[in-house]
Amino acid sequence: MTSKEEAELLFKQEPLSGGPRSIPEYEQRARAERAKIAKLRVLRLAREAVLVTEKRTPQKRSRTLRDGTRCKE
Repeated sequence: MTSKEEAELLFKQEPLSGGPRSIPEYEQRARAERAKIAKLRVLRLAREAVLVTEKRTPQKRSRTLRDGTRCKE
């Protein structure tokens, strides 16, 4: 068998099914990032739900000058 035939055989082989090695690394990172974003979204929505039940709104940071006086916005 020549090297060209070996290369063609390797090229024609189907990828293994299942397992984390069959998924490209960039796809694994993307899935992990989407999972992390979903978890953070759930935590944010839960925090906002608690604030609503307490009849409070998320506090906006006030802008003050160095001497303690408030800025005109």
